[in-house]
Amino acid sequence: MHKQTGIALSQRTFLNRQALYLRPDPARVVVRRFGPTAEPRDLSPTDKVRANHIVERVLSLDPETAETLLAEVLENFKGRHRNLLERFEARADEMEEAFATHGAFTQVQRRLVGSYFLHEYSFEAAALFNPSIVPHPDQSSAPAGGCRFVLSVRAVGEGHVSSLTFRSGTITADGSVSIDPTSRLASIATFRNRMARLDGDDVEVVFSPDGDISERVIFPVTASQSNGIEDARFVAFDEGGRTVFRATYTAYNGKGIRSELIETSDFLSFRMSPLRGSAAVNKGMALFPRKIDGRYAMIARQDSENLYLIYSDDLLTWDGGVALLKPRFPWEFIQIGTCGSPIELDEGWLLLTHGVGPVRKYSIGAVLLDKADPSKVLARSREPFVRPEPSEREGYVPNVVYTCGAMRHKDLIILPYAVSDTFCNFATIKISALIQSMER
Repeated sequence: MHKQTGIALSQRTFLNRQALYLRPDPARVVVRRFGPTAEPRDLSPTDKVRANHIVERVLSLDPETAETLLAEVLENFKGRHRNLLERFEARADEMEEAFATHGAFTQVQRRLVGSYFLHEYSFEAAALFNPSIVPHPDQSSAPAGGCRFVLSVRAVGEGHVSSLTFRSGTITADGSVSIDPTSRLASIATFRNRMARLDGDDVEVVFSPDGDISERVIFPVTASQSNGIEDARFVAFDEGGRTVFRATYTAYNGKGIRSELIETSDFLSFRMSPLRGSAAVNKGMALFPRKIDGRYAMIARQDSENLYLIYSDDLLTWDGGVALLKPRFPWEFIQIGTCGSPIELDEGWLLLTHGVGPVRKYSIGAVLLDKADPSKVLARSREPFVRPEPSEREGYVPNVVYTCGAMRHKDLIILPYAVSDTFCNFATIKISALIQSMER
């Protein structure tokens, strides 16, 4: 490594953009809560009155009319959802505590009542962006010398509500990337367990093993997440020889934010927990993929401008921290942040960062940290190696390239990244050339 006076090395020497685009599809819909409890919150007296008015109107229908109406509903939404009748019944059961005393519903009435408290929601109609990537827990179908992966993506629909969804794909031995076909169907996770805590609830959600991973959508399930689950930074964490996939994400309730943690071993069952401590009040926390000196470690930006190295003994409490990086170069003068978890190399910890420059232009660079002591900065990018190209400037938020996590594959970094908060693309990076380009 040596000091560079200009742009260290041309992007073309180590960055290969692939013509692989992942764009939002408004035709993909889920059935979601509708009516008095559209968002995760308690019912008000007015909510309950309105809910009971709906029940009264359904019960006023004669049996033949009710059956005809339910048949019309099913025909109208045929082929758009899995197990729609079961979802109607489950929704009626969810609402039961809000209903006034009533006679037993017939099966048709129960299904009709449930249908009135659901609606279709195009969860990625506005955007599909800010991806992170980890090895797939099942490598049985990986090609020789290649790897299967899971991609997490932030989806945004009506009302700018963010949810978490997934894709799968393959990396070949030479680093070519492909995405598996996306399912036409989609479904929201089923709530399974809640553990009340003073600082927020631990919750568990689960998906049926039927269907493709691209069908799975994690929607807000707590008050702190009611307006969005944003920017999950997944990492394959080595927990004493057992791999656990963990991600920090931003929970947004429409007024404030906080960092939370989600973890899974199979991408079917997920546990979501609030993080606490002074370092967990901002965005962009990124977990190291293993413990360091017996403690969990994180890169965070609790002051909205600089990056800090912080440690925790219990994974959920994050306080204090050591100042690690401050904006230094013009492309990052406004602020710097993490672009996913550090990647372990022989040379040290490779941390991808984003910087915000003139006219709020987001670009991506890198930092190399000492492997034994990550508080030591060995090198960093003088210039970003990914910046908005002319074809990547337009979108929901112009002039932004951004990622929530990359993955190493042999001598390459596989980098999924978002374009203008709208869609995703992929690039591969030659590790040796990237490190050579960095300034000591």
